[in-house]
Amino acid sequence: MKATATHFAEYAAEALALGLFMISACAFTTLLEYPGSPWHAAIPNGDLRRALIGAAMGLTAIALIYSPFGRRSGAHMNPSVTLAFLRLGRIAPRDAAAYIAAQFAGGTLGVLASAALFGPWLASPEVHYVVTVPGPLGTGAAFATEFGMSFGLMALVLNVNASPRLMRWTGVFAGVTVALYIALLAPLSGMSINPARTFASAVPAHTWSAWWLYVLAPPLGMLAAAEGFRRTHAAPEAGCAKFHHAPGRSCIFCEHQHGASPVSAAGAVSRPAFIPTSRFD
Repeated sequence: MKATATHFAEYAAEALALGLFMISACAFTTLLEYPGSPWHAAIPNGDLRRALIGAAMGLTAIALIYSPFGRRSGAHMNPSVTLAFLRLGRIAPRDAAAYIAAQFAGGTLGVLASAALFGPWLASPEVHYVVTVPGPLGTGAAFATEFGMSFGLMALVLNVNASPRLMRWTGVFAGVTVALYIALLAPLSGMSINPARTFASAVPAHTWSAWWLYVLAPPLGMLAAAEGFRRTHAAPEAGCAKFHHAPGRSCIFCEHQHGASPVSAAGAVSRPAFIPTSRFD
């Protein structure tokens, strides 16, 4: 209970991050896909509109990762990411459980807030609360797509984050990957790779089509990537569960692993020491 109270700021930051991500997803999708929107009329090509939505969401992810609250929580914004870091021993089980609860709560509140803002536009069949449902090839193709995207994103994040030269760009790599996934693969599965993101849209939409695959495929994909990383790196647990570990920032992950001592990223580079603070700085 003491740890939970101490880390409440991280949990709140995590909820806020996914909530803002979902508001951005609802806003840009409504802007480009609602038939009554002038942007929809100005861009008649559906593939181009989807690419623009992907670019917007990739930039949103990058902005959140490097924001003050993203730097505070690590900006997982995804239960699958949190579970992968848990498998690597980079986050305490109690913190992982609280992060996952915060992600589901924050994402859902973000979509509900968007529903209040955009009303019938967001509820229209063309937007439908940005739900994720399988594409025309069915659930099998959607499951494979979600698993593959999740595996690829987590493998990329872990390997970039383990590189002393590239680690500070981990958030950029992740955001660009999200943008490409939406632009190229969203028609196959709706592009979720995130159980909390799918749940957040399904609640107000009352649409639970093949919801099980969005609960299973992303965590399995990211856990597989974490397992592969464990088997190919000498010290897979050495490293931080933050996408961006800015110098001088507090870190519950480094605290969990090494107390107040620096954390070595893949045995190569020292991370900033844990600095206790209660602010979103």
